[in-house]
Amino acid sequence: MQSSLLSLPQQHAPEGMQYAAPEPMPAASYPSSSVELGDVKRILVRRRFLILATALLLTLAALLYGLFTPALYSSVAEIIVDPQDLQVVTNDVNPSRVPPDGGITMVESQVAVVQSSGVLLRAIAATNLTEDPEFNGQGGLLSRLLGGGSAETDKTGKTLDALRRRLAVKRADKVLVLDVIVTAKSADKAAMLANAIAQAYLADQASARAKMATDASDSITARLDEQRKRVQQAENAVEAYKSANNMVMAAGNLVSDQELTEINTQLSAAQSRTAALKAQVDQLRKQGGAPDATSEAMRSSVISSLRTQEATLVDQLSQLGTELGPRHPSMIAAQQQLRDTRQLIARELGRIVTAAETDYERALANQQALEAKVAGMKSKSLDTDQASVKLRELQRDLEAVRSVYATYLQRAQETREQINVDSTNARIISSAMPALKKSWPPLLLLVFGAFFGGLGLGTGMALIAEYSSPTVLSSAQMQSAIEAPVVGVLPAKPARRRWWPFGGAATPAAQKMDAVAGLALRRLFASSRRPPNWPLVPSILLTSAPEDAAQRGRVARLLANAAAARGSRVLFIDTNGGKSQKEPQPGLLDVLRGEYAFEALSQFAPGSNVAVLGKGRPKAAFSEAQGVYFTQHMLAQASRNFDLVVVDGGALADNLNASPLVAMVDEIVLVATLNATPMRDVTAASQAISVMGRLPTGALLVDEAA
Repeated sequence: MQSSLLSLPQQHAPEGMQYAAPEPMPAASYPSSSVELGDVKRILVRRRFLILATALLLTLAALLYGLFTPALYSSVAEIIVDPQDLQVVTNDVNPSRVPPDGGITMVESQVAVVQSSGVLLRAIAATNLTEDPEFNGQGGLLSRLLGGGSAETDKTGKTLDALRRRLAVKRADKVLVLDVIVTAKSADKAAMLANAIAQAYLADQASARAKMATDASDSITARLDEQRKRVQQAENAVEAYKSANNMVMAAGNLVSDQELTEINTQLSAAQSRTAALKAQVDQLRKQGGAPDATSEAMRSSVISSLRTQEATLVDQLSQLGTELGPRHPSMIAAQQQLRDTRQLIARELGRIVTAAETDYERALANQQALEAKVAGMKSKSLDTDQASVKLRELQRDLEAVRSVYATYLQRAQETREQINVDSTNARIISSAMPALKKSWPPLLLLVFGAFFGGLGLGTGMALIAEYSSPTVLSSAQMQSAIEAPVVGVLPAKPARRRWWPFGGAATPAAQKMDAVAGLALRRLFASSRRPPNWPLVPSILLTSAPEDAAQRGRVARLLANAAAARGSRVLFIDTNGGKSQKEPQPGLLDVLRGEYAFEALSQFAPGSNVAVLGKGRPKAAFSEAQGVYFTQHMLAQASRNFDLVVVDGGALADNLNASPLVAMVDEIVLVATLNATPMRDVTAASQAISVMGRLPTGALLVDEAA
C-alpha cells in the first residue's frame, strides 16, 4: 500500500464487526474576542457599496446645493476700542480706568453692544433696509404665497432678525479690535451694511455718553434749588443766633474777642516797658548819688558836652598852675569855671534820675489801667463763651452746606458742557470693502466635506448593520463560537485547476491554496485521539450553513486535491452530488441501505489518486442504526484502498441522511466565510451537529478579501 502523507495508521476491519466511533477532539477553551482592526477592515470591504453609495449621494447633494444656492458675499469692518477713554475734561462723568485684564473684558462686552437692537436699528434706519426684499421678509416664496401686507413694526422686526442672522461680530484673541462681518447677496450691499453698523456703533456710544451726561446734569440741577435753600436757612440761623446773643462780628470774629486780643497785646507791651523802667530806676538808685556811670548818662549829649568842657578846663588849670601859680587871676577864673561846669553836670544827672522815676510811675499806672480793663473784659467774655460754642456749630453747618452747594453748582456746569463732548476712544480702523469672491457656498469645501462625511456616515451605517446582524469576523471569534480550533484560512479566489477528474497542472495560486489545505489537514490530525489499531480509515466531514454551499464544496475538493497531491489516496464523498440528474447513479445512499457494495461503487479515475462517490438514489429511507452499521463497514473497507475520506456533508440541518456519517467520522469541520457568514448560521450549524451527538472538531474559514 502506498504510504500516506498524513502518516496515519492503516488497519483492516474484520467483516461484520462493528466499532464505536472515536471520541471527538476535546474543544479548547478560547476567550471571547471583540472586533479588532482587521475585522473592521473586512466589514468595510464587505459593505463598501453601502459606504460608497452614501458618500456619493451626499457629495451629489452638496454639489447640487452649491450649484443652485445663490452666492453670498461677506465684508468686514474693523473697529478698535480703547478701554481708556479720551481725557477731554478732568472730572468726567465716565471716568477712564483700565481694568486689571487690560480692558479685554470690557471690549468683549462691546461684541454684544454691536449686535444690540439699538445699534442695528440705527444702521437699518441709515440704510433704509426695511425696503430691501432680501432683509424685510417680502422676497421669499412663502411670503408671496401667504400674501397680505405686514405692519411696519413687523417689517422692522423681520429686518432686524434677518440682519442679525447675516451679522457676525468677532474679536481675535488678545486684541482690542472688533470685526463686524456682514453677509449679503451683493458684495456692495455687504460692505455698505458693515460700514453702516460700524458707524451706528460709534454714534450709539456717543449718544449713550451724551445721555448719561444729560441725566447727570439734570439730576444735579434739580438738587441745586434744594441746596440753595439749605444754605439760606443755615445763614439765617447764624445771624439770628448772633443777634439774640448780642454777638457783633467783624472779619469773621467777635468784636469783643478782637478787643480783648488788642488789649492783651497792649498790656504785654506795658508790662515790658514797666519792667524795663523799674530796672532803670533800681539801677540809678543803687549808684548811691553817682548816677553819672549809668547808661542814660553816657547816652546824654548834654552830659557829654559838659564833660568835654570839664576836661578842657582841667587841662587848662594844669597849664596855668605851672605857669602862673595858684593865686593868679586867670588861675582863679579857670577854677571857678570848672566848679560851674561840674555843678551843671550834677544838675543834669539829677534830672535824668527824676525823669526815669517819672517814666516808671507812668508806665506802672498805664499797666495797672490795662490790667483792670483786661480783667473787666475777661469777665464779660466768659458770658459769651457758652454762646460761642453753639455759634461755631452753626457756622460749621453753614460752611458744609456752602461747600456742597458750590460743588453741585460747579459739577452742574461741567456736566452741562460734557453733553456736547464725545470722549469715546473708539474708531474705525478699516472700512469694509466689497468682496471679490463669494463666501458662501464654498463649493469645493462642501464637496470634500460631503464626500468624507458620507464616508464616515457610510462607515457608521456599515458598523451598525454589522452589529445588528453580526458575521464571522476573525478566527478567534469563530473559535469562541464553536469552541473548536480554526485550522486554516483559505483565500476565496478560485484556483485555475481542473478538479474533475482531479488531475492536471496547477497554477501558482492553486499551489498556494493546496499548501494551505495541506497544512489544515496536518493540524486536524496532529492531535487526533485515534487508537493505534483503529480499523477505520481517517475521515473528515465538512458542513456549513446553506448560504456557504459553494464555498464548502470548493474547500472539500481543495482538501481532497491537497491530500492527493501529496501521494494519499482519497475517497471524496459528495452528499449533494447528482441532484440535477434525472436518473441518479448509485452512490452513498445505496451503500448505507446495503443495496450496493462499497467496492463496486468506489473506483479511481484514470491517472488520479481520488475516487468520487456521489449521493446516490434517495428512493427509500433507512434507519439510523442501519446507516451507522453500513457506515462503519464502508469506512473499514475504505481503509484497504484509501488513506483519507473527505465527505461534503452539506448543511446538516437540511441533510439528515448524513447523520450516520456524523456519528462515525473522525473530524467534523465547519466551513464559514469571513465577514459574510452570519453568526446565527454558525450557531445553528453547530447546534445541528450537537443534535446528532457530536461537536465540531475544527473550522475552516474562507477569506474573500485575500
